[in-house]
Amino acid sequence: MTLQMLWEQDEPDGVLRDRFGLADLDAASAWVSGMLERHWGIAVAACDRIVMSDRNALAWVRSAAGEHLLLKWSVAPERFARLGSVAALAAWLGTRGLPVSAPIPARDGRVQVEDDGVSAGLQRVVSGTWLDVGDLRQVRSAGSALARLHAAMRSWPERAHVEATLGRPASASSQIAAWIATDPASLTPRARTVLQDLLDAAPPEPDERQVVHGDFRAANVLMAGDEVTGVLDLEEIRVDSTVGELARSAVLLGTMFREWAPVSTAVHGALLEGYQTVRGLTEAELAWWRIQVLWYALALVPPGDDPHGWGAAADELVAAEARPGTR
Repeated sequence: MTLQMLWEQDEPDGVLRDRFGLADLDAASAWVSGMLERHWGIAVAACDRIVMSDRNALAWVRSAAGEHLLLKWSVAPERFARLGSVAALAAWLGTRGLPVSAPIPARDGRVQVEDDGVSAGLQRVVSGTWLDVGDLRQVRSAGSALARLHAAMRSWPERAHVEATLGRPASASSQIAAWIATDPASLTPRARTVLQDLLDAAPPEPDERQVVHGDFRAANVLMAGDEVTGVLDLEEIRVDSTVGELARSAVLLGTMFREWAPVSTAVHGALLEGYQTVRGLTEAELAWWRIQVLWYALALVPPGDDPHGWGAAADELVAAEARPGTR
């Protein structure tokens, strides 16, 4: 069995012990097997891998019946209510035919189990390969899948309750104004002028808000050819405009676990094109999509070293949006 960190550089054996209270790999494997037997009635043949991030962990498991399963658990009590909502949403989306990793109900019917300071859910491993942003056909398919996901989330019976719990964010215009007020280093005089020109010319901002995925990018999208087989990790659901999520996803689409590189404007366009095969955007939505794509691109330019070229990608967008004569 392998043990590793998803994002952090911490030593995994110490994290397993100090955050999760498991002395070593043998103890972790026994704990995982006990959870599956106790709550799902599943006998474990092997626990192949455990990956940890913050106070969350994932274990890839092979059952005695030959199934490949994924146990996800958290030891962060402040997240338990959200995880319950996420599991309920994933289960409901699964009944609607969406390509999500729906939870397997426990023996008592729960889709998210709380037990002795742990919140855990069990899923089947989804087959597929990570979204390849170099393949624009895959990107268009991802855009279509995101649009279908948004449409389904809009009709989720628990939507109103969860949206009230998560809270409504400030408008995009307010968020952008607050960001500009911080005078970020990436906001060069030319970029400031271009962004402000777009804001000044923008129609009224659409007021639509709903539950959205929150982290739709290559690391969370599995493909088989041109077909999306899995949209993973709903744990970051939030309330936002669908156009805002589409813009943020366009800019972040190529980011993986420890590789965070920008994508081309062609990828932005392909994601939008795929989305609009399912739901066309209004002129106002398209205007705000452009504004937010530029804003996110500028906001993601890191201070100091920029090994992946976020600054160059932002400069390309600024140049594309600049009016003739803008300097």
